[in-house]
Amino acid sequence: MSETTITLSGVTKRYGAQLGVEAVDLTLRAGERIALVGHNGAGKSTLIKLMLGLIRPTQGQVQVLGEDPAHGAAIRSKMQIGYLPENLVLHPAMTGFELMDFYARLKRRPVAGNRMILERVGIAEAAGRRIQTYSKGMRQRIGLAQALIGKPQVLLLDEPTSGLDPVLRQSFYEIVGELARDGATVLISSHALAELEGRSDRVVVMNLGHKVADGTISELRHLAERPVRIRLTFESDAVTLAPEIFGNAAQWEWIGKGVLEIQCPAADKSSLIRKLGQSRLPFRDIEISAPTLDDIYAHFLRREIHQEAAQ
Repeated sequence: MSETTITLSGVTKRYGAQLGVEAVDLTLRAGERIALVGHNGAGKSTLIKLMLGLIRPTQGQVQVLGEDPAHGAAIRSKMQIGYLPENLVLHPAMTGFELMDFYARLKRRPVAGNRMILERVGIAEAAGRRIQTYSKGMRQRIGLAQALIGKPQVLLLDEPTSGLDPVLRQSFYEIVGELARDGATVLISSHALAELEGRSDRVVVMNLGHKVADGTISELRHLAERPVRIRLTFESDAVTLAPEIFGNAAQWEWIGKGVLEIQCPAADKSSLIRKLGQSRLPFRDIEISAPTLDDIYAHFLRREIHQEAAQ
């Protein structure tokens, strides 16, 4: 079991009558990449602010690297946290080098390593220019660079790939993977669910201030019980089908010329594929699609809505 870096125990945060988060229990560990997902107002930003010590919980406890992050004496832990906010505000008159030197001194880190970080995020060539000349993507990269100063043990990233093109997004996730392999805890809050698949070890789903799901994508797929989609492509749709091939639990329909889609419970996938292989149906291609993170997220939100309606 990896070392625990962040613990939230029964954490509730209220802003007057408004609820931020309620009764959240959450444990993050070294070497994990955690996707924090939820719509606007779900409580994601409140959780990040609690971890940073920017706000205090109304109830419950927050521990980051063994310290209460909101305590004035929590200097050691704060020096080990890297943070990239969603709405990044940078001094427009500073150059990239000046900005990095400023943040390095704040973190009490040597400035000598800044050039390597800038090269790592692909912005070293523009670091001599003033930030007011930077594009949205360049600002996002310099923001990521400042978060990486000091090789933090905990990295909190709020919508980190906003403004990045596909190549830079790929580069970003490679950096995240390297940090996690080196033992860092990386929490990514994002609306871009599709790009988080295969790039996160755990997914935490928030809704209206409550944690409604927490687990690996495989575990959440199992809990959600969403069907697997199998598409068969034939030369034409003039194919005689024997419904018993697909089993009683499967649903099937033609969704285009020569394209048949079958939906079945995940537990039946292997047996159905064996049956298809033995059926001698004249298909020329087969695609198997497990429920996506978007599907899983939508399921848990619908479940919450139904539970609230039933109360």
